[in-house]
Amino acid sequence: MSRTLLLLRHAKSAWSDPRLDDHDRPLNRRGERAAKAMADHFAQLGLRPDLILCSTALRTRQTLAPIMATLAAPAPLINLSKDLYLASEDVLLSELQAVSDDATTVLLIGHNDGIWHFATGLAHDGPPAELAALRDKFPTGALATLSLRDEPWRTVGFGAARLVSFLRPRDLGVV
Repeated sequence: MSRTLLLLRHAKSAWSDPRLDDHDRPLNRRGERAAKAMADHFAQLGLRPDLILCSTALRTRQTLAPIMATLAAPAPLINLSKDLYLASEDVLLSELQAVSDDATTVLLIGHNDGIWHFATGLAHDGPPAELAALRDKFPTGALATLSLRDEPWRTVGFGAARLVSFLRPRDLGVV
C-alpha cells in the first residue's frame, strides 16, 4: 500500500491586463485547453484525490474547475489556501505534513518555483527520462505523480517519494 501525491502547476495564465493583481490573473486560451486536457487525463486514468490543496489564485482555481467536473460524487475535500500562493518548497512540505492520514491521494495545485523545487526535492528515483524532464523544467499545466510509502503524512520529507510519471500539456497535444 502506498500514498499518492499529485503535484499540478496551474495552467498558462493571461498577462493581457496589466492592471490585474498577479493573484487575480485568469487562464489564457491555451491554459484553458491544457486544464481541460489534464482533466480528461484524470478521468481516463481514474485519478481521484481524497483531498485537494489549492492556492487561492484565480489561475489555480480555474485549473482545478475542469478536474472537478470530471470527478464522480462524492466530491473530494477541497482546501483553498492563500498560504499556497507562490509558496516555497518548505511551505508546501509543511502543508503536506499537516494532511490527515485518512487521505491516501492528495492533489496539490500551486505555482513555480515552489512546486518545481518541491517535486524535485521529493523524488529520489523514478523513470530516468521523466526524472530528467522534471528536473529540467516544470512547465505550466504539468502534473507530477509521486508515490510515497504508506506512512503518516507528517513523516514525509525530501527524498521520500518515487516519481511515477511526469506529464506536460504538450504530451497531451496542447501547444
